[in-house]
Amino acid sequence: MNDQMRIMERSQSDTGRLQINVQSTIRNVPIRDAKIQISYTGDPTQVIEEITTDESGQSPSLDLPAPPLDYSLEPGDIQPYSEYTLNVTAPGYTPFDISGVEILPTATALQSVYLEPEEPGEQIDNLVIPAHTLYGDYPPKIPEEEIKPMDETGEIVLSRVVVPEYVVVHDGVPSDNTARDYYVRYKDYIKNVASSEIYATWPADTIRANVLAIMSFTLNRVYTEWYRNTRWFRVVKPLR
Repeated sequence: MNDQMRIMERSQSDTGRLQINVQSTIRNVPIRDAKIQISYTGDPTQVIEEITTDESGQSPSLDLPAPPLDYSLEPGDIQPYSEYTLNVTAPGYTPFDISGVEILPTATALQSVYLEPEEPGEQIDNLVIPAHTLYGDYPPKIPEEEIKPMDETGEIVLSRVVVPEYVVVHDGVPSDNTARDYYVRYKDYIKNVASSEIYATWPADTIRANVLAIMSFTLNRVYTEWYRNTRWFRVVKPLR
């Protein structure tokens, strides 16, 4: 074990929980008996836990070391979560590695894994989760006017604010025409943004206020069609 791992282990005074859901990319079928090896992201060669999924494609809930709770409740320079790497394998599927899975103390992290059916010559799929927004070093938000003009229309003209079932998310800055567009369920989008921008250890009222702000911002973008040129946040189907 290297010095970085020893320092990290000494700082782990609390525990968090991790549960993994493994599905096929074909019709989201649960994958039973998928093997999951868990290691510290800083030392991915040293496996610390090995578990398998049940008939629902779910792993057992696993306790893992995490930093002290206080680190995530106050601003600071110390990383408030542990990072783990998952190696997921199942017969007939391409192996999948995920690094940077974040574990906060007293909270349960839910990690979904989608495996592709195995094809000859295919390599291991990899996913690297970037640092949390509150901890990582990211460029500032692109400046924009507070008052949005309403004298133009996009592909869909909305007479009222609606909650969409799906939104189209542009994976890049608005001016990047090479970035991919993804169809994402509105509910999943809100959950993903919340997980990226706030910590699950915060008080319930604080989390609720932040989620309401995220929802308000997203619905504003849908109604004003602010990203009409890139289809970012375009309504696909209203949620009934």
